[in-house]
Amino acid sequence: MAQNIYKYAAKNKLRFPFKGNISTEDLFALNLTDLDTVYKSLSKQVKKDDGESLLATKTKEDTDIQIKMQIVKEIFEEKQKAIEAAQKAAETKAKNQKIMEIISRKEDEELNNKSVDELKAMLEGDAADTDATTDDAANTDTTDL
Repeated sequence: MAQNIYKYAAKNKLRFPFKGNISTEDLFALNLTDLDTVYKSLSKQVKKDDGESLLATKTKEDTDIQIKMQIVKEIFEEKQKAIEAAQKAAETKAKNQKIMEIISRKEDEELNNKSVDELKAMLEGDAADTDATTDDAANTDTTDL
């Protein structure tokens, strides 16, 4: 089947068994459980139609069912990968958040272990840096602009 299965489904107006009949694009709105239900229903049709036959020719219905199953399987796998990726992203985010909290605690711990004189010196150093930045900004010559 070199033809695109979605193009085939659109051209042939394939419908899938789920609470009546639904279209191909409706499959994307289903969750994994519902997609599995559709797939099982299609599998039952294949088994029912696979009775012993001396004719080896495939009918249009056989082709339609095979393509329907392919479509449902592809959508299922795509959704499953998206769910797994979202779970992995959530785990990574939680891990990074935990690391950031540990870093913050260690920085606080480091500050708590400093003496009063060291803390005062840090404050004076920050104040001197702020004053120097303010002085540099005030002394900037804007006549060349």
